[in-house]
Amino acid sequence: MAYQLREPLADDPTVAVLVAVPRPRGETVVRTRSYGRSFQGRQVLAGIDLELHQGEVTALLGASGSGKSTLLRALAGQDPGADGFVSVPRDRAVAFQDHRLLPWKRVWQNVLVGLPRRYGKREAVAALEEVGIAARADAWPGTLSGGESQRVALARALIREPRLLLLDEPFGALDALTRLKMHGLLRQLCERHQPATLLVTHDVDEAIALADRILVIRDGLISLDHRVPLHERGGSQALTLRARLLEELGVYAPEAPNNP
Repeated sequence: MAYQLREPLADDPTVAVLVAVPRPRGETVVRTRSYGRSFQGRQVLAGIDLELHQGEVTALLGASGSGKSTLLRALAGQDPGADGFVSVPRDRAVAFQDHRLLPWKRVWQNVLVGLPRRYGKREAVAALEEVGIAARADAWPGTLSGGESQRVALARALIREPRLLLLDEPFGALDALTRLKMHGLLRQLCERHQPATLLVTHDVDEAIALADRILVIRDGLISLDHRVPLHERGGSQALTLRARLLEELGVYAPEAPNNP
């Protein structure tokens, strides 16, 4: 169940109304057919067929230059030069590795960038509360830690209640402990808001920890499409999946040592 801000009550303009909006899990939100992209004669993507579904976190893995971010930009509506068919919802949001907060605006004002005037500080603080950083609402972005900045970026994305959430290596610049905390937060937020989520990452372990589905892009195509059951998130099954993903990525995966 997601929640959407409606107009204030007519008899009390100071009271905003949050209305529950059911979102059927599994509904197709994104569809591409034969999507391709070339740059200066070099083909980066060669006929991508893809569907993303409501309530599902999909991780996209691939080597540098494989076209991960190119595909994400197409789904964000930022690549008009692409070939093929791309269908995405209008209500979408993007969070990047670089949080891109405006240094001359307070934290709560950054959450509201691009939103209609009916959204104010109250709504921004509510969104910051959801990501655990409401106490820094009046702070300047330059005083935030890396993890705090990414929480603000997530609040800015999710206040829009997007049907499609695009994440371009959002935790790549964070230290290991902060990254683990952000992983837990992202899972909670995705469960609560139920967007179709595409997470672009280089980190195989991050993909296994977060994703319901893992895609590997290689040689311009999706070479692996694997749904991750709960039992594959830990233990020996996670190690087996990790080795399979590394092999698909063309990385040498050493065998686990045999017990004596």
